[in-house]
Amino acid sequence: MIQSFQVADRLIGPGNKPFIIAEMSGNHNQSLSRALAIVDAAAQAGAHGLKIQTYTADTMTLNLSSGEFSIADTDSLWNGSTLYALYQHAYTPWEWHEAIFKRCREHGMVGFSTPFDESAVDFLETLDVPVYKIASFENTDLPLIRKVAATGKPMIISTGMATVAELDQTVTAARAAGNRDLVLLKCTSTYPASPANTNISTIPHLRELFNAQVGLSDHTMGIGVSVASVVLGATVIEKHFTLARADGGVDSQFSLEPAELASLVEETGRAYQALGHVAYGPTAAEHESLKFRRSLYIASDMSAGDVLTTENLRRIRPGFGLAPIHYEEVLGRKINRAVAKGTPLSWDLL
Repeated sequence: MIQSFQVADRLIGPGNKPFIIAEMSGNHNQSLSRALAIVDAAAQAGAHGLKIQTYTADTMTLNLSSGEFSIADTDSLWNGSTLYALYQHAYTPWEWHEAIFKRCREHGMVGFSTPFDESAVDFLETLDVPVYKIASFENTDLPLIRKVAATGKPMIISTGMATVAELDQTVTAARAAGNRDLVLLKCTSTYPASPANTNISTIPHLRELFNAQVGLSDHTMGIGVSVASVVLGATVIEKHFTLARADGGVDSQFSLEPAELASLVEETGRAYQALGHVAYGPTAAEHESLKFRRSLYIASDMSAGDVLTTENLRRIRPGFGLAPIHYEEVLGRKINRAVAKGTPLSWDLL
């Protein structure tokens, strides 16, 4: 059985509302005051966690502009940029991390990060982050997976692009290196992603395949896909977040704004509550409504000895008479005393 686990003062897993992560990414636009404002807005919207990314351009790629080191894709949000320039623009300065995590704690949110190499893990350990996230593009970097797993902290791993065989290698490496608390996030690594290529039906299969908690790293617009994932068992949902898409930023076009994040928190909470358990028959709350069912009523004034017919006996609301299942059974029976129109039929009248 898949168990919940503790991250800071939050319990994540079955039996708890989905853990909602606001991903800041590079939407701080190289302003610490904006970064802290994003933390404040995420907390006000009700997010449970706030995630940043820990890297430098030099730990991500080489400072080259030729060939594969440039982005030449007209469908890409970052078309025309080099990889190095993109990461230079998007990275979160390491000297900001402590202030961002401190602001998260002040709001009761879990502040944490995605490390992209071993030096980032070492740095984050000095800040005692309570959980680590592995990005989709790093989910096959087994040395990084082992380094993070060896901290003994819970891990959240996005599964974008990974085959089952690759995920098996990743999960095996993480568990062998000491990880015990794992969440695998279904992810489609396009920015933005379309609902049509999100395939959240994979979520329960992913859980059964790896006996791990599952969730969604959602790059679609809006919140519908995230809410639907809760029904399939998602315990963690991650969405990119910004103060306003109009402000720009590397990920702003597919990021939620504060009102949308608040709606995500509310609607995923409702979806979780609605799951309940397998149940038939009236709930406690429905008992009052039973009186509005149909039942058998006398439809005409009748005297003792009169016969019940389709004209003087009706199946109508409210539900204080015999149940409609007895309708054919009582037709042709005689009334044993005078009854007025509107009298609920009961066995003692026959």
